[in-house]
Amino acid sequence: MKILSIGNSFSQDATRYLEAVSDGELFVRNLYIGGCSLERHASNIAKNAREYGYQKDAETTEMISINDALLREKWDYVTVQQVSGFSGIYESYEPYLTEVINFIKKTSPSSKIVFHRTWAYENGSTHGDFPRYLCDSDIMLENIIEASTAAASRHTLRVIPVGNAVQRARRLPEFDIAHGGMPITRDGFHLSLDYGRYLAALVWYGFFTGKNPEDVSFEPQGTDPEINAKLKKIAKEVL
Repeated sequence: MKILSIGNSFSQDATRYLEAVSDGELFVRNLYIGGCSLERHASNIAKNAREYGYQKDAETTEMISINDALLREKWDYVTVQQVSGFSGIYESYEPYLTEVINFIKKTSPSSKIVFHRTWAYENGSTHGDFPRYLCDSDIMLENIIEASTAAASRHTLRVIPVGNAVQRARRLPEFDIAHGGMPITRDGFHLSLDYGRYLAALVWYGFFTGKNPEDVSFEPQGTDPEINAKLKKIAKEVL
């Protein structure tokens, strides 16, 4: 199964461990521009801009355009998403999401398109867009769910619920920062390089394969198997 993500650093986080988690079942590439919004994706499509890092396992192998990437492989799935700061503001999605989706359908008509629901920032994050959500992680996620559900419904897209999983993980003692837990982000908004990225990959794996994330054998080096078991359970529950 071949998956292409039209995204930014948040899809980079989500796909970092996905091939490893799938143990060869998935071929995954990410189109990366840091902080790239749907508006910029639509603009880049119009210009055929070769501004994307074409990434395997979060590492850029070459610079490429969306058009070139769509023609590179016979993709089974293409994922789309909004930039994190506007992810909970539905008005920011259109008309750009429609333009991106129409281009995917025209250029890679056999591909199924799905929406990646990203996560809320960590409470205490200094990200400049956090005040849009009153600097409250729960409020931000509520807005993300509302906006992404509306956007996906408009285009009849299935949703990868990573944002839901990340927020559930924050309720575990290990990631409850209000009571001494470690953050599941590395800077208040990007996922931690170990557990955060692993959780996102587990959700994507279960979503695309239909298999139980609890059966995944791969675990990132240096991580605690007991914590990983809890993350696998969360990934299963949100799907």
